[in-house]
Amino acid sequence: MKYFLIAGEASGDLHASELIRELKKQDPKAEFAFLGGDLMAKASGQQPVIHYRDMAFMGFTDVIRHAGKISRNFKAARQALDDFKPDRLILIDYPSFNLKMAEYAKKKGIKVVYYISPKVWAWKEWRVKTIKKVVDQMLCIFPFEVKFYAKHGYKVEYVGNASVEEVDRKIAEAADLEHFLAKNNLQNRPIVALLPGSRLSEIRVNLPIMEDVMRRFPQYRGVVAGAPGIDPEVYSHYTTLPVVYDQTYDLLRHARAALVTSGTATLETALAGVPQVAMFRHNGSKLMHKLKDWVLSVEFVTLPNLIVGREIIPELLLEQCTADAVAEHLGRLLPERPPRQQMLSGYAQMRQSLGTLPAARAATRAILRDAQS
Repeated sequence: MKYFLIAGEASGDLHASELIRELKKQDPKAEFAFLGGDLMAKASGQQPVIHYRDMAFMGFTDVIRHAGKISRNFKAARQALDDFKPDRLILIDYPSFNLKMAEYAKKKGIKVVYYISPKVWAWKEWRVKTIKKVVDQMLCIFPFEVKFYAKHGYKVEYVGNASVEEVDRKIAEAADLEHFLAKNNLQNRPIVALLPGSRLSEIRVNLPIMEDVMRRFPQYRGVVAGAPGIDPEVYSHYTTLPVVYDQTYDLLRHARAALVTSGTATLETALAGVPQVAMFRHNGSKLMHKLKDWVLSVEFVTLPNLIVGREIIPELLLEQCTADAVAEHLGRLLPERPPRQQMLSGYAQMRQSLGTLPAARAATRAILRDAQS
């Protein structure tokens, strides 16, 4: 079959690349076209129609500022879909763009698969109506999503969480400490991993706070995980701390703790067994904080807390995300004391909830089973 995939950010590129590999194994005649990143290109042997770094716009002002580019991206994506004529359009999260593409594909008679549901259980629940109309097959990676969609009369399938086996494998493959320190010219002192996000808008706002926090812990070395597609000059503009590229899992393996911009990275950090503080600042945070309770449909925003159903990692969001507050929470996690052990115990509970299904393999089987029915 012919598959057209769309991923709009780094985590989607990773999950989609694993899906492509499984599709190639289980469907020897598979052909691919996609919007995504370097990992998808490596897995498929094709270059992206559009790279996700040219699609990663976040927040109202960012979208308005790049409205022309977003419109051109839609036009290029629709044209590529028309030219390729796929049997399946496979969407990975990234709802604002992907749901519009799903509507277009549906009109063209192309079956639409959504692998990794949009977080409609957190905000914009009204999108479920659109999903029911334009998505033929929803494959979810969180157990609680099955119950959520059932409430709306929509049957979905849990295929396991893609991050579990990916993180386990990459942590196991990570360089040992001596090699990691030598490769990056780092002194041998305890490391705090800093994951400020994969979008420029996230990095610009959150990384300076992370650096401010690390000044309060001079006995530790803060090390930044550089995101794919972000120019090194961006990091040098906002921090003097060392930045490592394509070594996020090496960094997590050797980190005592982490500061993480809320998102998929909080789940990956938890699966790596690294105590963390989730933090997310945004331009206009005071206004956003006033709107938060109106916009959000869930008690928590970080995935580890949502999966377990209680707070196991602290969430410092919007105007609550100050260097003082982050430093206070980080200080509780660094020593071998109850807060650290309680968080690690919560991680174990989270893993149990996610199970051990190999997500990409299970998703591929579900796609092919549906195609044969």
